[in-house]
Amino acid sequence: MEDAIEKFSIFGGVGWGNIDTAQDSIALIEELILPDFRYIRNDVTDLTTGMPLHHSILSAVALGDGRTHTAYRRANISKEVGDNAVEELCESGIIRLDKSKAIFNSWDEAQSVSNKLYFTSPFLRFWFAFISPIFKGIRDGDYKEIRGRFENRKAEFMQLTFVELSQELIKLNFSKEDSLTEISSYWDNNIELDIYAKTESGKTIVGVCKYTNAKVKKSELTRLQEACKEAKIDTDIFVIISKNGFSNELKNMKSPTVRLITLKNFKKLVE
Repeated sequence: MEDAIEKFSIFGGVGWGNIDTAQDSIALIEELILPDFRYIRNDVTDLTTGMPLHHSILSAVALGDGRTHTAYRRANISKEVGDNAVEELCESGIIRLDKSKAIFNSWDEAQSVSNKLYFTSPFLRFWFAFISPIFKGIRDGDYKEIRGRFENRKAEFMQLTFVELSQELIKLNFSKEDSLTEISSYWDNNIELDIYAKTESGKTIVGVCKYTNAKVKKSELTRLQEACKEAKIDTDIFVIISKNGFSNELKNMKSPTVRLITLKNFKKLVE
C-alpha cells in the first residue's frame, strides 16, 4: 500500500492505464514522464493558459503548505494579484480553494487566517512541484536535478496525499455507522489538524495523519487532544492514521472514541 500511495501521488489522475507499482518511482518518472516532457508540458499549458504568473503560483502551492499567503509570498506577488489569479485557476478546475472551519470572534480575526489551495489532480501537483520549476534541465536531457529533488522532498510531498486519502478512507469507514456531512482539514493561526469531520448525528471527528517510519506513540494522541482543547473543538472521536503502526501503549487505548488506522486499512480504497 505504501508503494501504491506513492505512485498515486505522482500519477493520480493521468488515465494512462495500469502502472507497475513494483517499479521504483524515479524509474517510472524517467520512463513515463521525462521523455514526453514537451508533449505533457503542452497539455498542461493548455490548462493553465501558459501564464508565468499562474505557473509561479501553482509551483508555490505544490511546494508549500497550501495557504494563500504562503503561496503569494513564494511567488513574490501581492494579495490582490494572487487572488485574481487563483480565481482564474479555480475556474479552470486545476485547483480548489478551501476556507478555514475555525470560528472567529471578529471580521479582522477571520481575515487574518489564510484560505488554502489544493490541486484537483495529484499528477498536476507533482508536475508543479518537481517538473515545472526545473524544466530547462529536463528539456536538455539532464535528469540529475530532478532525481535529487524528488529523493530529498519525497516524504514531505507524500504527506498531503496521505492526508487526502485518509479523509476518503474515513468517509468509507463511517458510511454505514454514521455518515459524514463534511470532512476537511482544520486550521487557524495557531492550530492545524489533518482531519476535521462532522457526522449526521452531530458528532465531531478530529484526526492526525503520520506518514513517517516511526511507530506513533501515546504522546501523539495527547498532542491531538491538547490541540482540540486549544482550538475549543468539542471532539467525540479521535482518529490517528499511521503509515508504520502504533506503540503497544497507544494500541491499548483503542476504543470507540479513539480509532487507529494503518496502511492495511487503505485496501478499502482500492476495492
